[in-house]
Amino acid sequence: MLSGRRLNLIDPSPLDIEIEDIALGLARNTRWNGQTSGTHGWSVAQHSDFVVEIVRRLKPRASARLLMAAKLHDASEYVTHDLITPLKSVVGDVFKEVEARLTRAIYLRFGLVPELPAADRALVKQADLIAAATEAVQLAGFTTAECRSVLNFKEKPLKDVKLVPLPVAEAEQKFLEGFWALEKAIALQSR
Repeated sequence: MLSGRRLNLIDPSPLDIEIEDIALGLARNTRWNGQTSGTHGWSVAQHSDFVVEIVRRLKPRASARLLMAAKLHDASEYVTHDLITPLKSVVGDVFKEVEARLTRAIYLRFGLVPELPAADRALVKQADLIAAATEAVQLAGFTTAECRSVLNFKEKPLKDVKLVPLPVAEAEQKFLEGFWALEKAIALQSR
């Protein structure tokens, strides 16, 4: 990593994880295989920030820890990259296990439980799917009907937001600012 850390993918240590590495990797990593409209790709960093926003809508009194878990729900992709769902299915369980190990290490690194409670996991997943449906319609050329029929999304896209892909440096900075604000909120809630 640019931080100088060496990350073991088989047995990742929380001590080898730095938020700056995650922010850079996610800001340079595009969703939808890079196949989105606009000058810039829609990054995983922006997707992560959007998921936090949606969790706030779904649960207005969400704890800072839950919001941090939402922000970091795809953080493993700073190493693995965002594989499109059909490719993840082909690659199979080994890929899913690597992602799960990385996610546990990332959550531990930033003071979260390694496995989210089922209700929190379901809420983050719901927000993730709402984000994906919104991205599909606004950025990837799908219709709302195709979200259900082609992509098999049960969640509907949001209509009251406008997604604007940012340049890498801006997406990275925005991700970091959101992370630091949540980190501060967690510290205050822990007092």
